[in-house]
Amino acid sequence: MEYSCQTYQLKCNECGRTFGNRPLSGCPECLAPLEVHYDLDLIQQQGRFTRAAIAAGPFNIWRYAALLPIPEGFEPDLPVGFTPLVRARNLGKRIGGDQLFLKNDSVCFPTLSFKDRVVSVALANAQKFGFETVGCSSTGNLANSVAAQAARLGLKACILIPADLEPAKILNTLVYGARLVRIDGNYDHVNRLCTLIADEYSYGFVNVNLRPYYAEGSKTQGYEIAEQLGWRLPDNVVCPMAGGSLIRKLRKAFNELIALGLVEDKPVRFFGAQATGCSPISHSVREGWDYIEPQRPNTIARSLAIGNPADGPAASKMIRATGGWAEDVSDVEVVSGIQELAETEGIFTETAGGVTTAVTARLYALGRIHRDQTTVVCITGNGLKTTDALAGRFDHLDARAVRPRLADFTEYLRELDGVLEPELVAAD
Repeated sequence: MEYSCQTYQLKCNECGRTFGNRPLSGCPECLAPLEVHYDLDLIQQQGRFTRAAIAAGPFNIWRYAALLPIPEGFEPDLPVGFTPLVRARNLGKRIGGDQLFLKNDSVCFPTLSFKDRVVSVALANAQKFGFETVGCSSTGNLANSVAAQAARLGLKACILIPADLEPAKILNTLVYGARLVRIDGNYDHVNRLCTLIADEYSYGFVNVNLRPYYAEGSKTQGYEIAEQLGWRLPDNVVCPMAGGSLIRKLRKAFNELIALGLVEDKPVRFFGAQATGCSPISHSVREGWDYIEPQRPNTIARSLAIGNPADGPAASKMIRATGGWAEDVSDVEVVSGIQELAETEGIFTETAGGVTTAVTARLYALGRIHRDQTTVVCITGNGLKTTDALAGRFDHLDARAVRPRLADFTEYLRELDGVLEPELVAAD
């Protein structure tokens, strides 16, 4: 199963060997990861990736199709992406940032996480390669997206997850009719099993044998950030890290925009966010390592709970090369981050967003990000998927029902606030 394309092909990061286009994620010679490599000169000559061409495209990720690994003849119709870039004035006032923005993928179509971007690109290639069954190893959001998009494309879906995944994410996978297999182990166990299954059953696993194409979908978030800032690059990006791919692809997107002349060249620092209970990349960054020490995940932020991240070493090296940094926060801080983002900006994020919000606050407090710098924080998933993380958080609130009487309402306010406003006093 292989197809040809003039503008891109798979290339080994280490030895430089090329492999055309096929369902392959690692170099058979040196075992290094493969990535999609583009002929930027040809793309520029063709004039397919310009500001004008992009503006004429649809309001979704397919406006950037010329720099995505999309098979010839593929006609996308699922409007994924182009999510809001929100100015976070209230959160900025609280944590010390005057130019703080949120890239809000918690409203991404169709399943409310940034994983919709990567899956749409991966499944375009799955169809071209002739796979009838697709799947993934997942900590939740990816499972939702693969199940939904496979259903739309008429593909069978087989999805493997750790057995302790959040109930809402399990429900959001089963509803699309996918075959869901719970594995007695953590994500790293699940991922290794998927590698074996892909070879034995000829399944197209988006984050295994389709991984190079899948990962390229993350770039669209970077393209959108630059376009929504008026074709400017930010000074800083704060990004959650699980496997370490998203943060690297954001930088790749910015570099491609610079190379093609769509934005001015400028340094952008990248900051990684992890939960303390699973923080192999942030630990590597702080130690100055180009390698990862695997960890056993133990955190409520299950969508980030990858103890041996495939892109971890490259992510650690890249973060340090840009002058960035990485931090991790406790589960208590994660929950506080969820609530702080909701209270200040009206955005309800899942645990990964709580991680990123809490880490961003710490980066400001440590002086690693300055108040007047343009900083974009990536919010990657919706809080409706991880409501269990907030269990008991509001149990102290009075849940009694008040009679439909103005006097009862007034008395209730008196008890809540300890203050009775004169204008509220009225006869029943």
